[in-house]
Amino acid sequence: MSLDLSTLYLVATLVAGMLGALLLFFWRQEKIAALGWWGAAYLLGAVSIGVWVAAGAMLTEMQQAAVNALGFVACGMVWSAARVFHGRNPNWPGAMVGAAAWIAAVLWLREGAEFFRALVGAGIVAAYAALTAGQLWSERRAAMQRRWPAMVIPMLHGTVLMLPILLGGLVSHGQGTFKTNGTWMVIFTIELVLYAVGTVFIVFLMVSERTVRAHKAAASMDPLTGLLNRRGFSEATGRMIEREAKAGRPVTVMIFDIDHFKSINDRFGHPAGDEILKLFSAVMTANLRISDLVGRIGGEEFAAMLPCSVEEAVLAAERVREAFQTCGIEVDSAPVETTVSIGVAGGPADTELDVLLASADTALYRAKRAGRNRVETATEEPLSLEDARRKLAGQAAPRPATVVRRGSGISEASA
Repeated sequence: MSLDLSTLYLVATLVAGMLGALLLFFWRQEKIAALGWWGAAYLLGAVSIGVWVAAGAMLTEMQQAAVNALGFVACGMVWSAARVFHGRNPNWPGAMVGAAAWIAAVLWLREGAEFFRALVGAGIVAAYAALTAGQLWSERRAAMQRRWPAMVIPMLHGTVLMLPILLGGLVSHGQGTFKTNGTWMVIFTIELVLYAVGTVFIVFLMVSERTVRAHKAAASMDPLTGLLNRRGFSEATGRMIEREAKAGRPVTVMIFDIDHFKSINDRFGHPAGDEILKLFSAVMTANLRISDLVGRIGGEEFAAMLPCSVEEAVLAAERVREAFQTCGIEVDSAPVETTVSIGVAGGPADTELDVLLASADTALYRAKRAGRNRVETATEEPLSLEDARRKLAGQAAPRPATVVRRGSGISEASA
C-alpha cells in the first residue's frame, strides 16, 4: 500500500491546526500562559505546512525559505512554551534564531547544496527538540520523575529527523541532482503527526498534574498564616519521621499556644486576632530552621517538628518565646501582651506523631498551669534551659530539686 505525500501533509496541517485551536481554547479557559504559546506554535506550524502544500511549487526560492522559516519559529515557540510553563521568561531571540539560521543557509548555500540545506533544517528542528527536553529535565522534581515521556519524546522526534540524513537514507544523489527518498518522507510525516498528537497529550497531563498539586497544596495550607494546616502538618511530619528513622536520628515536637488569645479577640476584635496569628507564624518561621516543619493545628495553637534532640529543641523554643514576647505591638494605641506557652516532647524517630503530640500537649498544659509564657518539656524531670545548654556542651548537668521558670527566663533552686 502506497501513501500519497500530499495527503499526509494535508492531514498533518489539519491535525496541527485542530490541536493549536484546542490549546488556545484551554488557554483562554485556564489562563495558563504556556498553553497559549503551545497553541500559537501549532497554528504557526499548520500555516507553514499548509502554505507549502497549497502553493509550494509556485513560490520563489526566497518565498519557500520564508515559509519554512515560519515552521522553525514554531519549533522555537514550543521550546519557549516549556520555559513559560516552568515560570521562566520566553526566549524570543532564541525562538527566532532557527529561522534566521535557515534564511542564512538558503542565501549562502546556493545551487547544488540542497543536501546541506536539508541537514541544516533537520539540525535546527533537532536542536529545538533537545532544548525542549533539556528545559523539562532542568526543572525535574519528584513529580517530574514520573513525567519522563515529556523529556524523551522531543529527543526521539529529533533523532527520527536527523538519523536518516546522517545515514544518507533521506536523500539520494543522481546525475548531480538532489531528491528526497519517498519512503523516509512518508515515515517522517507519519511520525510528525504522531509527535504532534503525543506532545499535546503530554502537555495536558503536565497541566493536569500541576493543577492537582496546586489543589493538594491548597488543601494542606492554612490560608491565614500560610503555614501547614493540621492535615498538611501530619503528612509532612510522617515523611520526616520515616526519613529520620532510617538515619537513626531523634525527632522533637513542640506545641505553641498563644496566651490569653481569647481576650485579645474580645478586646480588639477578630481582625486584630488574625494579625497576632500572622505575627506569631512569622516569628516561628524566622526563629526556626528551614528544615523544621511548622504548622497551625487549630485556633491559636501551632506545632513544629524538629529533626533534633530535646535539648536543641528547648533552645529553639526559647528563641521563639523571647522573640514573640518582645514584639511590642499596639492596637489602637493600646499595647498588646504577646506571650506564648510551649510544650516540648522528643523521642526516637520511629515514635508515632500522635504519641509525641500527646506528650507535648501534656507539657504545654503544665506550662499554662505554672503561669504561662514558659517552656516545659515532657520528661520525668523537667529540663531547664541551662540543662539543655550544658548537655549540648557535653557537660553533666546537676540534678535540680525544683525548676522555676519565669516570664523572662529560667532559674534553678537547689534543695
